[in-house]
Amino acid sequence: MHGPTPPLPLPTDRLRFAMPPMHESLEDERRHRKERLAGALRIFGRLGYEDGVSGHITARDPEYSDCFWVNPFGIPFRHVTVSDLVLANQDGQVVDGRYHVNQAAFTVHAQVHAARPDVVAVAHCHSVHGRALAALGELLEPITQESCAFYEDHALYDAYTGVAVDAEGGRRIAAALGSRKALVLRNHGLLTVGDSVDAAAWWFVSMERSCQVQLTAQAAGRPVRIDHRMAVATREQLGGDLVAWINYQPMWQEVSRSEPDLMS
Repeated sequence: MHGPTPPLPLPTDRLRFAMPPMHESLEDERRHRKERLAGALRIFGRLGYEDGVSGHITARDPEYSDCFWVNPFGIPFRHVTVSDLVLANQDGQVVDGRYHVNQAAFTVHAQVHAARPDVVAVAHCHSVHGRALAALGELLEPITQESCAFYEDHALYDAYTGVAVDAEGGRRIAAALGSRKALVLRNHGLLTVGDSVDAAAWWFVSMERSCQVQLTAQAAGRPVRIDHRMAVATREQLGGDLVAWINYQPMWQEVSRSEPDLMS
């Protein structure tokens, strides 16, 4: 005897799959970027990436391409709301908002944005494992699927210039980044970029986790590298900003649903 006829597969167009939204106006796009920026800052706060007043995420304004939204100086990441965000020009001067910005750190972000017109967002924080790898002056090795996303797509800025970074120092950092998605700043930490806030934030989270895995594996023994061909193939599958955006959506949904006050 035959069992009951199994149900037919649903048409794929009836299944939900989030993709980056299209915006009907510059104001809608601005609001979207600010919401995602506030959410990313709260996520970074949850993950322990905040260290005093160090750390920034910037998002290019969709209308004024040489102005960037950034977290306000001295406000805890976990408390940032959309209305707290500050808009600063490429010289670090506030043009919209109620707070100061960290001038030294903003200089680096402004130079990266200037060198990379394709970049919407830049993330840099003093996370623990990123700083540990930076202290070794090492790059990520292709030892996991996740770290392969950065294979031959991140670089080492092999210098340390102190806290105060002038425009020339920012340009050197931007030059070291080149067309890549991420940078290890020796003795300093990590920097990531993306064509959306979501992508830049995901690359930072994934890179920090990859640093943790690499340091743990090195402490336990001798990590086995994925061969070049497979590392490149994996990067081609997982290393694009759209994939980063998709990977980030569960984090965005969780913070936006559990902390709706971030929208205020």
